[in-house]
Amino acid sequence: VASQKTTPEIIVFLDGDYSDYPEELTKIIEPIINQDMDMVIGARDKKLRESGSMTVPQIFGNWLATSLMKLFFGAKFTDLGPFRAIKYKKLLELNMQDKTYGWTVEMQLKAIKKRFSYTEVPVRYKKRIGVSKVSGTIKGAIFAGVKILSWIFKYSFA
Repeated sequence: VASQKTTPEIIVFLDGDYSDYPEELTKIIEPIINQDMDMVIGARDKKLRESGSMTVPQIFGNWLATSLMKLFFGAKFTDLGPFRAIKYKKLLELNMQDKTYGWTVEMQLKAIKKRFSYTEVPVRYKKRIGVSKVSGTIKGAIFAGVKILSWIFKYSFA
């Protein structure tokens, strides 16, 4: 087993359901490279979203979560978009725990708490392939909402 002698500088996340545009990766990492940002969120801009690519519960939940993050933490996020980039060393500092619905909000909340620099860049978003375990079912939408809100309230009163 070969050991890895070098580590990456930037880690990029995107959904594997064909909803993100991988060719926009350069837009996502550009603020890290040129402005020394710690983290960049690909914001699924309404003008760039394919009609029907986000469900009403997704749009509302996203708005609610980012509004609460603004209220409690002064965050400037408009999206919990999964297409994102972060400096590798900063990602390790976050000590991420959530392996399900709450990972996006956990990352953003921990970055705020650690005073990481961040920005958003508008990205396109299209209808996914297949049915989402999260937004495609009532159960998934409820679990995701509860998980996201629990992370926000956990950090609000910590």
